[in-house]
Amino acid sequence: MMAISAKQMGFRTGVLDPTEDCPAAQVSDWHIVADYDDQMALEEMARRSQVITYEFENVDVDTINQIQHFANVPQGTDLLAISQDRLLEKSFLENNNIVIAPYATIISPTDIQDAIEGIGYPCVLKTTRGGYDGHGQYVLKSTADLASSMNLLRQGTCVLEAWIPFEKELSVQVAGNNIGDYVTFPVVENVHRNNILHETIAPAGVNPEVAKEASRIAKVIAESVELVGTLCVEFFLTKSGALYVNEIAPRPHNSGHYTIEACSMNQFEAHIRGICGWPLSEPKLLSSAVMINVLGENLLKTYELIDLWPDWHFHYYGKAMPKKGRKMGHITILTESTQRTLDDIKKTETWD
Repeated sequence: MMAISAKQMGFRTGVLDPTEDCPAAQVSDWHIVADYDDQMALEEMARRSQVITYEFENVDVDTINQIQHFANVPQGTDLLAISQDRLLEKSFLENNNIVIAPYATIISPTDIQDAIEGIGYPCVLKTTRGGYDGHGQYVLKSTADLASSMNLLRQGTCVLEAWIPFEKELSVQVAGNNIGDYVTFPVVENVHRNNILHETIAPAGVNPEVAKEASRIAKVIAESVELVGTLCVEFFLTKSGALYVNEIAPRPHNSGHYTIEACSMNQFEAHIRGICGWPLSEPKLLSSAVMINVLGENLLKTYELIDLWPDWHFHYYGKAMPKKGRKMGHITILTESTQRTLDDIKKTETWD
């Protein structure tokens, strides 16, 4: 989707990805098939490019740093390094006076019991690196869960976080360029199933002051790192109206896919504009919308919906192998009644 936006703006695009015929390669001008940390391949990519961008957190910081003298990497690697390490991320957020869940650093099994005395149950043990879609974390509800959680510690240093009794999960996309523009997209509500994003509702049904504060926090984060490109900030919202930042992602995000149809500028265009130093205008929400993910187990059923719902926007990513839990596409529905649309989705029984 980032490559599609770049092509619409007149750029030629290339992609480095280890998978033959990967989705991005299908809509790009050329494709280097190599691992993300392949130094020689990245140098080749840099020589063939004027601007290089990355779109997920698991690229190697040192490798990216070594190619910056071959081509422009406007995002830099500071934010990438912060988002790859939960301890660095938490320290960064605290230094910017942003509220996060109480936490403790866990190096050995004995640290957990000491930390729980201060944090209490329930709590969440997370690896400091490499977690996504629920991987690399374990919820502890009582002492009975301690033994099972030890598997995570074998992967290295962990973080123990207090469980925030949230009422809603929210997120905000924020974009910046290298000429001082910072803009935020609407605050949205996210619904997860099995730690994987299921639905995004735009705009979030929250108090305007909550939405304003979430956008303010996103801009504080963006300005503190001189953001270039798009960043997603995820929040927990409690019943009392308190906002806790859960995590940040230095890229366009799944919860921002609705922007393709629902906003005056989508998150992918904002990212390309940002890294190319084009000006940014504040995105406008043109219509309320619901975005729902299509996972491997839903894929075949969603094909049956195409004829039934001609006003739904179907996006399929071109991944070769559908697997349970793998995101194969998404559907965006523009709506005048969010609740009616959620009811329509439920009636299809596609995601039951």
